[in-house]
Amino acid sequence: WLDLVESGGASVQTGGSLRLSCAASGDIPECMAWFRQAPGKERDGVVVWWPGGGRRDVADSVKGRFAISQDSTTTTLHLEMTNLKPEDTARYYCTATVFRYVCNDWPDKSGFTYWGRGTQVSISS
Repeated sequence: WLDLVESGGASVQTGGSLRLSCAASGDIPECMAWFRQAPGKERDGVVVWWPGGGRRDVADSVKGRFAISQDSTTTTLHLEMTNLKPEDTARYYCTATVFRYVCNDWPDKSGFTYWGRGTQVSISS
């Protein structure tokens, strides 16, 4: 099992920055990922990170603006968001899995079974 707790969501203006955090406990995940869901839209992948090898992938929609970092002593994944735009407004969810094939299928979300409750990010113009 995995328990995931997100934090850091807030309301900021266009061009601002935010740092989201996801703390994982329980089993050691094969990968951790952030997805986001805007009202009336699908939940889309933002970033994925493999703790074991350091590999990471970033969605094209946020490449160059979003990055990930992690705590060296804990399984905590941070999403560093800069130059935020109104279209980044969404609820951001952290997820993780112990299965490598699920990680390899990212941004397909269907295999991820452990999800946090999400944290809201709102960007005003």
